[in-house]
Amino acid sequence: MRAVAGKTRRHSGWVWQVVAVPAVLVLILSLAVNWYAGREGTRRGQLFSELADLHVAALASTNPVDVVSTDRHTVKPWFQGKIPFTFNLPELQGSDFILLGGRVTYLAQTPGAQLIYQLRKHEISVFIFQDRGGETEGLPLGRNHALTFNVESWIRNGLRYFVIGDVAADDIARLSKLLRDAG
Repeated sequence: MRAVAGKTRRHSGWVWQVVAVPAVLVLILSLAVNWYAGREGTRRGQLFSELADLHVAALASTNPVDVVSTDRHTVKPWFQGKIPFTFNLPELQGSDFILLGGRVTYLAQTPGAQLIYQLRKHEISVFIFQDRGGETEGLPLGRNHALTFNVESWIRNGLRYFVIGDVAADDIARLSKLLRDAG
């Protein structure tokens, strides 16, 4: 009898380990995935929040742009030597967008261009940064909604574009298309 009881105890201990070890590994893996997903969502939210802050701060400033001009041939060359890249600006004739000017701005300690366009009584910011991955890696491309703003983002020719404003998503999309077509 004792021999049978001893075998049963050893057998049940081994079964417990076979069941418990994978269960613990699944629990640890699911916690790690949830932590990483939460971190990515927080980072994305922080970046969009920072863009919204840059947009609002520029518009609240007494000097929202450093180069004041509706002429793209004045605004684009002004950035030369101030940021480490160049970009193209669209021809706006025939559209209801008006270029107000631009300024140098920083996102995650990276210099970039902020262009301000006017549509009716609204201002729209266009941010252009070199796409270096890092802080902007993993951000969704396309249309998004951040805080009370509509945002559209894309990558082209090594540059990351963000168009943000409190206008309708379709207006953001129209300006974004003009910028993509100019690139």
